[in-house]
Amino acid sequence: MATRTVPGLTIRSATAADAEILNEMIAAFAAYERLPNASTAESLREELSRPDRVMEAVIAFLDNRPVGFAVFFQTYATFSARRGLYLEDIFVREEHRNKGIATAMLKHIAKIATERKLGRVEFTVLLWNTVAIEFFERHGATPNSAWTTYRLSGEWLRKLAAE
Repeated sequence: MATRTVPGLTIRSATAADAEILNEMIAAFAAYERLPNASTAESLREELSRPDRVMEAVIAFLDNRPVGFAVFFQTYATFSARRGLYLEDIFVREEHRNKGIATAMLKHIAKIATERKLGRVEFTVLLWNTVAIEFFERHGATPNSAWTTYRLSGEWLRKLAAE
């Protein structure tokens, strides 16, 4: 599925051959969000090659140059008994922001969700990232203040698993 909404813009599904491009942009995104990054091109290539892969990604190309990406995966909502998509990350290189590229990628993902008859697209946004919050709210997203995200990882994950 390819989308052209911005002159020179193409959005397409990422393949294993795109692992280097995707990894480079993930590193740039991690730096922007001030987060550590353990992603490697090899781990991405491996995941994108698996027949049972969990993640999907799209890459935005402007005039055939990679300028953005989005990573997402399928979820399930118990109380609505419907599948959905979880948008893990969406990123556009700084020099290409405010051109409609992120909007085009979000529309692309919304189209994927509706074509698959999924009930929703969900995501989290860092509280300090007001630019992202304003972007998503401009496109009709609403915060779910009834929920708080928790994470079990590292030592606590291993400790719990060992009990």
